[in-house]
Amino acid sequence: MDKTKKQVLLADLGLLMVALLWGLGFLFTKRGLDYITPLWMMAMRFVGATIIMSIVFFKNFKKINKDDIKAGFIIGIFLYIAFAAQTIGLQFTSISNQAFLTATNVIFVPFLVWMIYKKAPDKFAFIGAALATAGIGLITLKDGLHLNVGDMWTLMCAVFFACHIVSIGFFAKDKDPIALTIVQFAVTAVLSLGSALIMEPMPTKLGSEATISIAYMILGSTLLAFLLQNICQKYTPATHASLILSLESVIGTLVAVVFEGELFNIQMALGCITVFVAILLIETRFEFLGLGHSANKHI
Repeated sequence: MDKTKKQVLLADLGLLMVALLWGLGFLFTKRGLDYITPLWMMAMRFVGATIIMSIVFFKNFKKINKDDIKAGFIIGIFLYIAFAAQTIGLQFTSISNQAFLTATNVIFVPFLVWMIYKKAPDKFAFIGAALATAGIGLITLKDGLHLNVGDMWTLMCAVFFACHIVSIGFFAKDKDPIALTIVQFAVTAVLSLGSALIMEPMPTKLGSEATISIAYMILGSTLLAFLLQNICQKYTPATHASLILSLESVIGTLVAVVFEGELFNIQMALGCITVFVAILLIETRFEFLGLGHSANKHI
């Protein structure tokens, strides 16, 4: 195996670890919510992540300028809303539902790009959106034509994660990605802490399980996953990366079934498969099967 192929293989394995870290994150968040309110959980997560990233990447932190702060502020607002909606939503829906519904953010990205850049999505985006809608219906519409409140929060979270992705593409040109990430984490931390102080009672005591959950979200879902993603995506094709990272939704569902004992019927399984196919279509155009041509996804 030559050096390039070995780098790609190692990068793909690293991205698989990222998907695993994110998939496990749903479980730790769900369990943490049994002991701490959503906004306080977010505040602790992002305050911790901001402090650690600022220390680990102190050289980048020192170089943060006004342009980084302006861009990071806007990106951070989208990140705050997305994570707030996700964390609140997980109180009222299952891990498996949220894992797949969060992953639908890739469906919304082409349409947001259309709104901003006046660049119409290709046929794959429309087909993917239709498939995702059908899949979401199979996953969530168990008791008639309505979504539960947790599913609605999670769909809002998916929309704002898409806004977050598009805003990064819009503002991040010629900017240090590490510095920009520190700023957006800091903005999310401040907004989370401020809203928690206003809207939720301050936690007086954290049990061991809540502490473990928060520690995992800071170190695993945020810091380690971010580092691995940024390193690995330098050495593997975008189609590899998007395909592997979309496994987050599958891993999240498997984790829910194994560790939480969530029931998983045929209708839900068909819905998950449909959403997963839609995500693969949007992300890869099935180029890895030789059935399509990958579009340039850089904004």
